[in-house]
Amino acid sequence: MFFQTLTAQQVFQPTWESLKQYSTPDWFQDAKFGIFIHWGVYSVPAFENEWYPRSMYQQGSAAFKHHREKYGDHKTFGYKDFIPMFKAEKFNAEEWLTLFKNAGAKYIVPVAEHHDGFAMYNTALSKWNASVMGPKRDIIGELATATNKAGLVFGVSSHRIEHWWFMNGGRKFESDVLNPEFQDFYGPAHEENETMSPEFMNDWLLRCTELTDKYHPQLFWFDWWIEQPALEPYRKSFAAYYYNKAREWGKGVVINNKYEKAYPEGTTVLDIERGKLADIRKLPWQTDDAASYKSWGYIPEDSFKSVKYLVNNLVDIVSKNGCLLLNIGPRPDGSIPEEAKDRLLGIGKWLQVNGEAIYGTRPWKIFGEGPTQVAGGAFSDAKDKPFTAEDIRFTVKGEFLYAISLDVPMKDLKIRALGSSSLNRKIETVELLGSNEKIKWTQNNDGLLIRPVKNYPAENAVVYKLKLN
Repeated sequence: MFFQTLTAQQVFQPTWESLKQYSTPDWFQDAKFGIFIHWGVYSVPAFENEWYPRSMYQQGSAAFKHHREKYGDHKTFGYKDFIPMFKAEKFNAEEWLTLFKNAGAKYIVPVAEHHDGFAMYNTALSKWNASVMGPKRDIIGELATATNKAGLVFGVSSHRIEHWWFMNGGRKFESDVLNPEFQDFYGPAHEENETMSPEFMNDWLLRCTELTDKYHPQLFWFDWWIEQPALEPYRKSFAAYYYNKAREWGKGVVINNKYEKAYPEGTTVLDIERGKLADIRKLPWQTDDAASYKSWGYIPEDSFKSVKYLVNNLVDIVSKNGCLLLNIGPRPDGSIPEEAKDRLLGIGKWLQVNGEAIYGTRPWKIFGEGPTQVAGGAFSDAKDKPFTAEDIRFTVKGEFLYAISLDVPMKDLKIRALGSSSLNRKIETVELLGSNEKIKWTQNNDGLLIRPVKNYPAENAVVYKLKLN
């Protein structure tokens, strides 16, 4: 593997010891909020979720039955036949970036290739890509250009490694997956318990380095299956290559992975899917969550989380040293559903007033207090209970401490952690971000008591800016 023959002058070598020299860049620790974009051929059938290309070949599944009824036999109409229907005729990268910027996002991460094996960029390694099929446009390239123009940070995600087994259901009955003409798209379609071939893993590495060289992403997100033991030398090689490229560019970069089986702690940035942590993590981390409940990709019958839920989650995550990467799923024509737009603009409206307490902040000595317990860990988003005004989260920046109430207080608010006995410091000033109204407050041994105001400047959560002596 030629990527392992790095010169001594390069800082990072493909060893865990060398990769532990990595440190998370300031831009990521300051950004706090990014947009994830699951968009691909799977938005055409738009049934159940973005795993349709797998489930449509799983005999007995709802997707299998749906496909037969709507599109016919799998041998004559397979997943490949959705590609010409994926036209992206309304896709406008600059319009997307205007929306994302208005949402208050600081970085974006479109899916460069999902498990289905269809690349959304101009790759030299496969004809099955959006530049030569479907939209016949370099989607990732257009988004990279628009992101840089908008002054945001550009990243990509790769789910390529899961393609090793993703289409294997189509090998178990008469389907187009068995047609040798389409082997370069559907293959290898092995079983999950089969060890990946060196050729497949090398192809994965080449695709990752190609994305790096062509689009200079400052964040590279991987799904869970890169943790396979056989991939370890390739994982190390890519991280060393990517980190050394970042030195050439003079920019800080991030690799996101879900479990420490893939990369040891300190060599990358941990990502938790649809979940949070119950306490502050010393190292920066990230949640990838979706604005909707049912699917990462577009489906017409999806249900969406409230703006309050999303704002509260952002605040909770930031108070624990994390960032929120929030996903949306555009339609096959490239338009973004109104429900997703509304959620993004709702977050942006809140951040316009309260962003000072989010961007560029760091955790305090405790993340917060309050009656609502957070369900920690991955896939816990549906288990969360609504936060109340008594749920407080803290962030710090410079000489200021921000106390964020996760609802609009309609009565006296007592923050116990800010009592003179526990704080050992006196509070000098209390302001309400976005308001000129004078705040009535008192501090005693038991806590800080803040009186409600008539007109709050924001919905869903309010921020008190405190200066301590």
